[in-house]
Amino acid sequence: MKIWTKIRLKDQDKNIDVLSSAMTNYLYKYGPIGDILKKYGVSYNEKKIMEDYTASRIAGLLTLYLANDKGRIQDIVNRYYTNEATVKHIVPELEGYIEKKRSDEYK
Repeated sequence: MKIWTKIRLKDQDKNIDVLSSAMTNYLYKYGPIGDILKKYGVSYNEKKIMEDYTASRIAGLLTLYLANDKGRIQDIVNRYYTNEATVKHIVPELEGYIEKKRSDEYK
């Protein structure tokens, strides 16, 4: 992977920290993640570490997106996309916009 040094945002007033925090809460608040954390006895501190890590990764992606840095985004895709990915079934889900029945999808 290339080593990059600078990111140029077109609009300096973007609240990347607010966006990444909200997205992390959106990912972790409901659904199977909460059940998994309870099942395996993940402590509050461990959960905070996971959430901080997730928020930081989201913030990085948002920064690249807002900077319109398609080259670096493509580098990330090239590095992390594999045919052996554990994610097999992706259905875009937007709270309040797409209704989807969840039978035993996460069980």
